[in-house]
Amino acid sequence: MKVEEKIASAVIEIIKDNFGQVVAPELVTITKTRKEFEGDFTLVVFPFVKIARRSPEQTAEIIGGSLVKEVEEVIGYNVIKGFLNLTLAPEFWLDFLKKEMNNTNFGFQPERKENPVVVEYSSPNTNKPLHLGHIRNNLLGWSVSRILQAAGSTVKKVNLVNDRGIHICKSMLAWMKYGEGETPESSGKKGDKLVGDYYVKFETELRKQVDQLVKKQGLAPEEARRSAPLMQEAQELLRKWELRDPDTIAVWEKMNGWVYEGFDQTYKRLGVDFDKIYFESDTYLLGKKLVKEGLEKGFFFQKEDGSVWADLSDFKLDEKLLLRADGTSVYMTQDIGTAQLRYDDFQPGKMVYVVGNEQNYHFDVLKKVLKKLEKPYAGLLHHLSYGMVELPEGKMKSREGTVVDADDLMDEMVETARKTTEELGKTQDIGEQEKKHLYHIIGLGALKYFILKVDPKKNMLFNPAESIDFNGNTGPFIQYTHARIRSILRKAGQQRVEGIMPSIEASKLNVKEKNLLKTLYDFPAVVMEASEELSPAQIANYIYELCKEFNQFYHDYSVLNEPDKDISEFRIRLSQLTARTVKNGMELLGIEVPEKM
Repeated sequence: MKVEEKIASAVIEIIKDNFGQVVAPELVTITKTRKEFEGDFTLVVFPFVKIARRSPEQTAEIIGGSLVKEVEEVIGYNVIKGFLNLTLAPEFWLDFLKKEMNNTNFGFQPERKENPVVVEYSSPNTNKPLHLGHIRNNLLGWSVSRILQAAGSTVKKVNLVNDRGIHICKSMLAWMKYGEGETPESSGKKGDKLVGDYYVKFETELRKQVDQLVKKQGLAPEEARRSAPLMQEAQELLRKWELRDPDTIAVWEKMNGWVYEGFDQTYKRLGVDFDKIYFESDTYLLGKKLVKEGLEKGFFFQKEDGSVWADLSDFKLDEKLLLRADGTSVYMTQDIGTAQLRYDDFQPGKMVYVVGNEQNYHFDVLKKVLKKLEKPYAGLLHHLSYGMVELPEGKMKSREGTVVDADDLMDEMVETARKTTEELGKTQDIGEQEKKHLYHIIGLGALKYFILKVDPKKNMLFNPAESIDFNGNTGPFIQYTHARIRSILRKAGQQRVEGIMPSIEASKLNVKEKNLLKTLYDFPAVVMEASEELSPAQIANYIYELCKEFNQFYHDYSVLNEPDKDISEFRIRLSQLTARTVKNGMELLGIEVPEKM
């Protein structure tokens, strides 16, 4: 039992014995004591004031005095208004270090036997390469999956590839009209980039036609766009695709194949993977079937033009289109099918969709439609809604070709890492191959950390130059701190690092050592909270605070040159657990930490 749980249990008994009432466990709130106050844990006393019929201070005094008598770990307390600050025995912190110092899985929980959590992320379109927005999506999805696993959940990572629709047909049509048989091999381009170029080409040629229609026929821009010959051809190509025209399907399969090869290279470099990939070209068929079944059962209704709708007025929402008049599906149709497929495949306890906040309404409607269909998993859907990523230059637009390509960004990050690291002289004693690997992990670490340290719900501005800084709340600062600790441990030698915990007097613990131990103690709870909130930012910012605590300790105290041998050995154990916690925490973010730097 954790000491906080032991204290909470004792508080319930103390209130019962002293005030004759049983309080619900959720009323007992124990938090870390703020640094400006003396103490290790703080109990909020206000919920018990009415029961005690005393002032907050008097109530806290009674509870505090009883805790010192009844909980051996509690050796003192102080009262600040309605807050009871508790001080634990120094021996408690030493025992914690002794127990965890050799635990390679510190902070991680064993897997629980329960239904898995399905996490969907990435969800790219096959008409363009992955870009900066996809990077945030992929990093969030992978990290959330890893955090859930660390908290004991079984996780299934899935990807839904948007491989059908008018936008796919635009790339296909542009290649068919202007491509002259160009391939990734003939052009030397990655397949996803080649297809993306034709998506931009379509838009460029379409604009020319729109401008002509606006000037010559006086059409409004939107009407001109709809009636432009190129757009009409794209719509016709989509109809051919829906009818499974062999020639159309052949081009579609060829170009999608190019894109998948490109995606795989980017995913590998980014360090993300999936347990299963779904394709909308498959899921929309099941979605159509489920919608038709819902229509037959009276869950949905059909308008005169043949389109099928869901009336969501019961949920204080409007009507939602599920099938167009011509029988073709919409995004909602395929998401209905996808949800059913995932439920059939995994019997999940929860389905998490990592999708941008512009889709908030869509997922709210999806839950309601599944409820209309009386699906048992309707309440299992959770939309992890995240904010958009912008650059100092502003927003990105795919069809104008102004997106920041994921591969180009990673190249830039690695190159910036090389320049910064060499300028600081941090690679003087490292071989060329090691340098190359180091620049890669610093560049990618900087990118991942800068994105993941921001609360997922918030929009963010990504500045590559700011992300690679060896000071401040950055990936390189944390990586450098880990490398520094590993250097200390190498100098200590394997025999000393793997030795037993020395017997030192608990009273000899200084404030910096105790603060570091208290921060380390928090790691398992931070992992659990991050899994509940689906927020890698909590892990990132915790690791930053831990590194700051270590550097403050190391600035004031020597580890290896401490004259008291036992204290030196203790500090080696403290450094060892700190390095392991940094490594474990960064691993949850998909970030490698170097041994040397």
